[in-house]
Amino acid sequence: MSREPRVVIIGAGLAGITALHVFTQRGFSDVTVLEKASDVGGVWHWNRYPGLRCDVPSQLYQFGWAPKADWSHIWAEGSDIQRYHRGVVDSLGLGDRIRLNTEVVAAQWNEETASWTLVTAGGAELDADVVICATGVLHHPAVPDIPGLDEFPGPVLHTARWDDAVDTAGKDIAVIGTGSTGVQVLSALQPGAASIAHYVRSPQWILWAPMSLRQSAVLGTALRRFPGGHDRMYRTLLWASGILADVTTRPSWRRRAVQGYARLCLRLQVRDEVLRHKLTPDYQPLCKRQVVSGSYYRAIQAGNAELVTERITAVTPAGIQTADGRHRPADVIVLATGFQAHNYMRPMEITGRDGLTIDKAWAAGPRAYRMTAIPGFPNLFTVLGPNSPTGSISLQYSAERTSHYIARFLEMLRDGAASSIEVTEDATDEFNAAVAEAMTPTVWNTGCNSWYLTDGNAIDLWPWDRATLTSMLAAPEPAHFDIRPATGKVAAG
Repeated sequence: MSREPRVVIIGAGLAGITALHVFTQRGFSDVTVLEKASDVGGVWHWNRYPGLRCDVPSQLYQFGWAPKADWSHIWAEGSDIQRYHRGVVDSLGLGDRIRLNTEVVAAQWNEETASWTLVTAGGAELDADVVICATGVLHHPAVPDIPGLDEFPGPVLHTARWDDAVDTAGKDIAVIGTGSTGVQVLSALQPGAASIAHYVRSPQWILWAPMSLRQSAVLGTALRRFPGGHDRMYRTLLWASGILADVTTRPSWRRRAVQGYARLCLRLQVRDEVLRHKLTPDYQPLCKRQVVSGSYYRAIQAGNAELVTERITAVTPAGIQTADGRHRPADVIVLATGFQAHNYMRPMEITGRDGLTIDKAWAAGPRAYRMTAIPGFPNLFTVLGPNSPTGSISLQYSAERTSHYIARFLEMLRDGAASSIEVTEDATDEFNAAVAEAMTPTVWNTGCNSWYLTDGNAIDLWPWDRATLTSMLAAPEPAHFDIRPATGKVAAG
């Protein structure tokens, strides 16, 4: 007996939009997206800080099924990417399925009805046969615990919650934190600041690239006129991006070449030996999320800029005190301190079979099967969940493959072959053991402390190439799942 499953997708960023598109294309009509923000775009909605730019070329950082010919820059600005996501939703008529300003705070599995009940921040309840968590990883800002920070009288701006009303021109600015965000925001604010101090606990390797380079209008016109050529260009870029997976997952001459380039960028651009020493990390290039910039080394050497590597001891009403006893003035404090990257759908309260909560299931860190399923949580799937290839493979490609994989389960529910589907503990253990073994030769396992590491010291990334990802997500393996038909008997597993 056929019945259309009620599907709720949580999140309208890259992953949620992809899932919505794939499911509707495959004929599922009862699909709703719940998004806590006031617009789509996920990380590109929340992050609006000066200098925000994607470190993946625009012609690759897009949906393969929604090509955009006329990007303004080779590496797109954040606002352009957010508008692209909104444009995709509008052009494909997906907007009426998305409920904005709707935050899900809880989800409860009901064994008797084989369904989920979701509760929103506004107190509304929704029932769903399937829940898709497409919440991403970079949406819960991490705020450092620094004495006096809460009492600072001036603006304190986290880069993920930027306030455009704050005027930073002519001010003494303190930027706390590094990584791509710290590098970008300092480079953007430095020219207009009275002074700018970059407080860096651990310096980053930075690859030089002309990030502000505009895309040729001629190229945009040609790609729009010849969509077949545009598609071939995208496929070529997708293939070429496989080099990054090779560089990061296998020791090779390619890895050594990229690492050598990182060291050369620092040596050529920073001639002052003292500053260069302070900017030299104590770990291998590529071990952390690689930073790409064409302007940071120039900005940090400007007369109004200073690199501060001493530990911050306190924020005072007038500035920042460091462990060496120095006090530097600050009118504005910018927190480029990143995100709680391993929260995923938390702090949402998710309760699965037999009262198991997601907090209890993940007490030792996030853990899933092939990025998609979690033991104890039937009919709940994740897109870009734990072990997603944040540092090596196109996220758009990964989200699309994952969504097609999950759609196979939706078909089983629709066709009456199952009422609930849950990955087994054994299959999840086997997958995570394989991940741990495959992670050994990766560059992420060479001794740095990065946001890729979970509280349990596991590396939350995909340790294989794109071909392996494609193979693992080609079709579900029934033996890895507890599949319960409407009769309540176990069909496979």
